[in-house]
Amino acid sequence: MSLPVIAITNASTCLSDAQVEAVLPALQKQVTDEFQAYWDMDCTLSFLSKDQPLTQGWWQIVVMDNPDQAGALGYHELTSQGAPLGKIFAQLDLDTGSSWTATLSHELLEMLADPWINWCAVGTDSKIYALEVCDAVEADNLGYFIDGVLVSDFVTPAWFEPTCADRMDFKQHLAKELELARGGYISIFDPPSGWTQVTAKGKGGPRILPGSRRQRRKLIRPSWRNSLR
Repeated sequence: MSLPVIAITNASTCLSDAQVEAVLPALQKQVTDEFQAYWDMDCTLSFLSKDQPLTQGWWQIVVMDNPDQAGALGYHELTSQGAPLGKIFAQLDLDTGSSWTATLSHELLEMLADPWINWCAVGTDSKIYALEVCDAVEADNLGYFIDGVLVSDFVTPAWFEPTCADRMDFKQHLAKELELARGGYISIFDPPSGWTQVTAKGKGGPRILPGSRRQRRKLIRPSWRNSLR
């Protein structure tokens, strides 16, 4: 099967096309050299200007200024045709002192791990977890640099249950399965109430704190719709 091609498009006014395109080699290294080793998933990244049409079959992540979902630094969803589509909000990142490159890395890796936002994993506690690979270690200070570009840490399959992986997360911030780093969170499916968020401080509701990165499933589904793109 051919690798997915993911187009990165800059539709923001706070970043130039050159700034966005310049980080793609570092993100490609992260996916191909590091993420693939644990998740067996790779892709080809391509910069696509906002006035260029998207090639049929390509996935896309768009860099925008401000959120169209309150408080989100980024998330990914599906287009009206069912193709994966990510959005990151660089102006909010800049305004809150967050890293837009870490947000882009976060959404890229989570899109690869769960393109259609419907895959789950059973943890060592027999609970059903959303297959979100960056949320448990999402804080920028847990990220790392590739060629001067800050990228997101990510968990390995061993975070959900014992595997042959040599660590819980790539940068080895976590010591045991299902552990959440400070600032981290994860979504658990609770049959009576649906998806519930658990944070490093304990159990919470479906609401996501402002400034977090999130996936569509974290919200009550009727409040979402497929993108018009």
